[in-house]
Amino acid sequence: MINFLSLRGAPGRRYRLLLLLVALLGFAATACQKAKPVAKAETDAADSSYYTCPMHPQVHEEGPGKCPICSMDLVKATKHAAPVVPASQRTGGGAPPAPEVMLTNQQIQLANIRVEALGTGTERARTLLTGTLAADATQTSTVSSRVSGRVEHLFVRQTGEPIRRGAPLVSIYSEQLQALQQEYLLSLAQQRAVGENVNQYERLVEAARQKLRLLGMSSGQLRTLAATGRPTPALTFYSPQAGLVQEVGVTEGQYVGEGTLLVSLTNLSSLWVEAQLYPGEVAGIRLGQSVQVQVAGFADAYTGKVVFLSPELQGNSKVTLLRVQLANPDGQLQPGMQANVNLASPSSTALALPQDAVLRDSQGSYVWQQLNANNFRRLKVTTGSETDQTVAITGGLDAGTKVVVSGAYLLESEYALYQGADPMGGMDPNMPGMDMKKPGAEGKKAPAMDPNMKM
Repeated sequence: MINFLSLRGAPGRRYRLLLLLVALLGFAATACQKAKPVAKAETDAADSSYYTCPMHPQVHEEGPGKCPICSMDLVKATKHAAPVVPASQRTGGGAPPAPEVMLTNQQIQLANIRVEALGTGTERARTLLTGTLAADATQTSTVSSRVSGRVEHLFVRQTGEPIRRGAPLVSIYSEQLQALQQEYLLSLAQQRAVGENVNQYERLVEAARQKLRLLGMSSGQLRTLAATGRPTPALTFYSPQAGLVQEVGVTEGQYVGEGTLLVSLTNLSSLWVEAQLYPGEVAGIRLGQSVQVQVAGFADAYTGKVVFLSPELQGNSKVTLLRVQLANPDGQLQPGMQANVNLASPSSTALALPQDAVLRDSQGSYVWQQLNANNFRRLKVTTGSETDQTVAITGGLDAGTKVVVSGAYLLESEYALYQGADPMGGMDPNMPGMDMKKPGAEGKKAPAMDPNMKM
């Protein structure tokens, strides 16, 4: 130890040098103590930095290089520590907190993040089904040939042509028809010769008349045949209803047999809407139920009635068929148009969120809860019935919880980028392009695209 009292009598120059030496030693000791935290901070910053791909954030590398998936240059990123949240705000008491993200006010505004308090209310669930307009089978009729012969004249030649009731459709020449007409005229002549009071000839006339009636001759044609006494060379078939020509099955000059389709007619004053639905959506639907139908291209909705619900599932798709009858008095609707059937389910009291508020992956369903103005927490929830707009929440949230209803996908992206989550965790690891960490593959880079490849 230096005795400063013994140096008082020393020359002034030696005393000043000694004081300078003591001051330098004290400054060096202070500098060493301050250098340790700086070095530690630099080490922590280096440990929290990594290199990732802008297109594939699940790629984490210790140094710069190329992305093994798309060969893009890796960029430097820093992991942000989760904000410290008071224990009083943590759900589940002492349970470990769920993943959290902290955003600035500017980020919240740019991401258009909107929060609503989850409340219990009466919800009337609605199911939206996609369907197609089809012709009403109860308004469709088919005209077939009842005799064998040749098509002499075809009065309708194109589909979609409007037809009135009783209009001629097809004229067919038949030798069988000629023979039966001759038989009918002969029976009439014999009846007139012996008198109309003879029952035997009356029965013969009635039998011949019935044969011609079964072949398609009308009462008017039979009266004309009896009055003129000349057989009709061809039999004309007439339209049994008013409507449109749906199908023409013959051409002029064609020979046809019994049962050959001549013309198919349909009436479009009533149509069917055929839609498919899953077995879970059948509950609550009953025959005669009124539903709303929105046809593509029309602003106004139509009111229809459920007339058929298939009792079996289709073998390939495991769905069932729903058929709705729709009035079409003005004829604006046509078969083949696309339509949406809106089914209203019974009212129920439940917690519900918009579809965009619930995120899903292979592990389950998640929502983002707002803890305070800038902090958000990712919570796993259980869901129930769904509609085209809402999802019922059956567990994981309480009434009054503030939940992000707009911008949840951006929060999920922020969490994936800065919290080290793997957004591709729900993907199949055997999928091509996902085998980034196979044994022995470290250090290998994906080959770049050949610039001479033909695109």
